[in-house]
Amino acid sequence: MINPAEIIPGVVFYSYHSSVRKDKVAFLEHSTLVMQVSGRFSMETANETFSMEQGQMLLIRRNQLGEITKTPLNGEDYQTIVICLKEDLLRQIALEEKIEAGKKYSGPPNILIPGNDFLRAFFQSVLPYVRHSDETIANTVGLLKVREAVLLLLHALPEVKDFLFDFSEPYKIDLEKFMLSNFHFNIPVEKFAQLTGRSLAGFKRDFQKMFDTSPRHWLQEKRLTEARHLIEDKNKKPSAIYLDLGFESLSHFSHSFKKRFGKAPSEGLTVGS
Repeated sequence: MINPAEIIPGVVFYSYHSSVRKDKVAFLEHSTLVMQVSGRFSMETANETFSMEQGQMLLIRRNQLGEITKTPLNGEDYQTIVICLKEDLLRQIALEEKIEAGKKYSGPPNILIPGNDFLRAFFQSVLPYVRHSDETIANTVGLLKVREAVLLLLHALPEVKDFLFDFSEPYKIDLEKFMLSNFHFNIPVEKFAQLTGRSLAGFKRDFQKMFDTSPRHWLQEKRLTEARHLIEDKNKKPSAIYLDLGFESLSHFSHSFKKRFGKAPSEGLTVGS
């Protein structure tokens, strides 16, 4: 099992990697609960970097951009269990449990969950589904497991209620600050609009006013300018930076770089070229 496998489709995932793997995670759409079975899980967003190891748990806020690094430790394989807390399931749980929702959440976007025997026992209860991942599990079981995880989270940390049950759309945020911090993520313009609290039309309109150009042109120019800086001033190799700057392949990056600056990135550039 090299790639993540769905234990319960769309709800519970089990990830297994035998070597270091760095995944460009463009858009974390749903809130997520992660239990680290073995190895180290590291996540970097525009504003913070954090990691966890065996036995630790992390609650990740929806609608984030980030990059995850999965590292085996002490000769063991990397293993993690991921519970996807989709909004429709959380809405159903709120109705069933008569949980008051709607308060705007303003706390940290990612929370390390303190050691808790109940949650650890919950993840142990998921392992049989891992061992029999070839069997079809009904969606009703998936809902029950998510419901159990949510209730245990609320028992351990009552303050995460607003984290889980804030269903409001993001407020319109500072467009310039957000784009300068997140331009390197390879996501569609539509996602940038959503994350800044705007419709696509509103995003394009505000973007044109702010940067005097279109989002696609600005993103391409910003990424290539940053690439030139890293190659010229930081002696970075093209193969080491293209993914981190939002390019899908080295050939795509090289073609775009040469078209913009007149030389392939591997040739290097002199100041003023």
